[in-house]
Amino acid sequence: MNALVDHNSKAWDQKVETGNEWTVAVERHVIEQAKRGNWDIRLTPIKNVPKEWFPPVKGLKVLCLASGGGQQAPVLAAAGADVTVLDNSEQQLEQDRMVADRDGLTIRTVKGSMDDLSQFENESFDFIVHPVANVFVENILPVWKEAHRVLKRNGTLISGFVNPVVFLFDIELEEQGVLKVKHSIPYADSEDLPKHKVKKLIENNEALEFGHSLEDQIKGQLDAGFIVTGFYEDKGGFVLDQYINTYSATRSIKV
Repeated sequence: MNALVDHNSKAWDQKVETGNEWTVAVERHVIEQAKRGNWDIRLTPIKNVPKEWFPPVKGLKVLCLASGGGQQAPVLAAAGADVTVLDNSEQQLEQDRMVADRDGLTIRTVKGSMDDLSQFENESFDFIVHPVANVFVENILPVWKEAHRVLKRNGTLISGFVNPVVFLFDIELEEQGVLKVKHSIPYADSEDLPKHKVKKLIENNEALEFGHSLEDQIKGQLDAGFIVTGFYEDKGGFVLDQYINTYSATRSIKV
């Protein structure tokens, strides 16, 4: 495990303790509804994934990729899928185990980084769910390549991601409602912030983030062997949201 992976693992453990929105496990009534066939999941903050993006889920072998937190995985397991969750945070995985124990679900949890799926054999899964997460990995191209490798032919990958335009602006000024371009894309906290601010992020156990180009986000999937067959945008709490949707999601098929 490299230093970045280890740091972000601990940072997300802390996010569970502080109640970040992506760490709050679904309540029992959500699971009960999913068992009856009434369910939705999100890849981005507000919009639900279109139901037409899913094949019949009963018996579907699903990998929830960098998707701990007791949200997507338990819902899909309750709907009848055979679910494995891989996440870099042990506390995020514990959220999934907690819901599984509480509601009588079977979920396999695996600790690991989203860009290294060597724990899984080729063509192990029918479907991959990848919510907004690749902002926490330095290079996303291995994420797409590994996802393609472990998917069965004609399998589906659904992914959420942040529009890189949000990383262009001075973060402190944006918090004051002022949008001033300061950075370029691709962006990395570790490279583009002053050293004292990076040190503060590390000392405060804050996750280090990366702003990936749209070329890496979209063309990266195409180059890995996917065909993009679905797309939508969403908002997510940035000042910039009043001018442009800051989140996107894709549906891609392995060919």
